[in-house]
Amino acid sequence: MSNHRIAILTDSTSDLPADLVQEHDIHVIPLYVLWNGEQLRDGVDIDHATFYARLPNDPAHPTTSQPTPADFVNMIESIDADEVVAICISEKLSGTVASANAAKGMIERPLHVIDSGSVSMGLGWQALAAARARDEGATAQEIIAAVEEVRSKIEVVFTVETLEFLHRGGRIGGAAKLLGTALQLKPLLTIRTSEGIVESLEKVRTRKRSLSRVVEYISENIDLGRPMHAAVMHAEAQDEAEALLQELRSRVGNAELLIANVTPVVGTHGGPRVIGIAAYAE
Repeated sequence: MSNHRIAILTDSTSDLPADLVQEHDIHVIPLYVLWNGEQLRDGVDIDHATFYARLPNDPAHPTTSQPTPADFVNMIESIDADEVVAICISEKLSGTVASANAAKGMIERPLHVIDSGSVSMGLGWQALAAARARDEGATAQEIIAAVEEVRSKIEVVFTVETLEFLHRGGRIGGAAKLLGTALQLKPLLTIRTSEGIVESLEKVRTRKRSLSRVVEYISENIDLGRPMHAAVMHAEAQDEAEALLQELRSRVGNAELLIANVTPVVGTHGGPRVIGIAAYAE
């Protein structure tokens, strides 16, 4: 392996568990939660427990904002590396990719910016693939290829307790057509990396049925015979997340399975008790 050091950078909407971030030396740049005049760094100034405790009771609804180009420059300049690969939230959902690209002209070292076309662990698995390729001695181009391979295979499916938060945050995308049919639905939603927006898969009436469909959808769309990587992502729905993980475990043989907490920025749009799975097969 050469002495050429490559840093892997992702943003806080990747929802990567802290132990994996540490183990693979991944740098995480926070997005912002803007709430009642406060600018809070996602996962730094506000954690998910504090956020979800405050969300239902605060009359002011939070909004979110991407890191600035200067935020990227400051973080990259603090990293001891010759080159940086940054994998970011879908540019259709956030201006984070644009900020990272703007930072390119402000730094000396090469910065490769990848639009994941996704969010939460749909992004997290791509960042992890980058770090694992780097750990095995891959070049920047090989790392980018590893990310693109995961991006082409990733499936993200989730359900929300209410569409209200996606609607408020303007992130409802192709699921907007569900709005007229009442906010009471527990729809099955997806983010396809080719589109990078929230889309509706099917209308489901009950929470219980929507949770079953999340697992069924993954089982139908991923080859369970291959080694699989799957994350159950949730906001304050730990019991349901563990039940989904058990259900997945019973269906797949060789798998890397984990539970990820949805960060405040993602939770601003998904709302409390959003739950889903991001998975791909090798």
